Amino acid sequence: MAKLATIFVIIGASLWGVDGIVLRPLLYTLPVPLVVLIESSIVAIVLTPFFIKHLPIIKKLRPMDWLAFIGVALFGGAIGTMAITKALFYVNYVNLSIVVLIQKLQPVFAISLAAIFLKEHLPKSFFIWAAAAMFGAYLMTFGLSVPEFSTSDKTSLAAFFALIATASFGSSTVLSKRALKNVSFNTGTYLRFLITSVIMLVIVLSSGLIWDVNMVTQKQGMIFLLIAFTTGGPAIFLYYYGLKRITASVATIGELAFPLTAVILEYILRHNLLGPIQWIGVVILLASIIKVSQIQTRAMKKQT
Repeated sequence: MAKLATIFVIIGASLWGVDGIVLRPLLYTLPVPLVVLIESSIVAIVLTPFFIKHLPIIKKLRPMDWLAFIGVALFGGAIGTMAITKALFYVNYVNLSIVVLIQKLQPVFAISLAAIFLKEHLPKSFFIWAAAAMFGAYLMTFGLSVPEFSTSDKTSLAAFFALIATASFGSSTVLSKRALKNVSFNTGTYLRFLITSVIMLVIVLSSGLIWDVNMVTQKQGMIFLLIAFTTGGPAIFLYYYGLKRITASVATIGELAFPLTAVILEYILRHNLLGPIQWIGVVILLASIIKVSQIQTRAMKKQT
């Protein structure tokens, strides 16, 4: 069962790599908020018929439950997805596998936020490996050069938005622990997409971008449907089905399929390959994240 669960994690992570390198960049001509609204709305609409029977449970949710779900939708569904989408829209300027690899920093943000807000104890070794992960991410992104942080430096901008996405997804992970307290993961996933759609609708309407829906081409419409039925809802369900049955450290190794898929596809489709110094950064980053996840797993075992 554990081997099968790991395979589900690998499949889900690989689908995210396809999303980041192949599918989402094809939507770069559209406003980012509109992209997030459409993709989240499609998943919410598709899932609605399956969760009508869960309405009695949803109606029993308390204000704090709803507040937690709003936080998950705001940080994970809205801000995080908009940020990573914006980073991936620099498809013609940067190596997108770098953007994907930066996402591996999420455990560092999630565990740090859990320590702050959930008062979870962190050993000294966590800070050492977290610092190593950040150093590896820097080498991977910029090599030995100094970033310019100007509007013309697309690599710095892409890395900046990727970091915002990582911090947002990390916040969403922490909030999810509270949000899922009184509901199943399936119901929680549905509420995340539903509330995200509402938040994004408000953003799109208030910014006057709703009329840009006419910009969506037939090809892009097919891309949205493909994301919704492959790298969107199904990938998340596959990943969490596996995650519930294996440890965090094992899942982290399985998640390496995410950046590995991205690097391979980036080379096949755009002939972009990381340089030697960047590969050193990748090794440092991934090794550090594995150690961070092992530290988290040991800490959870001590608490239980």
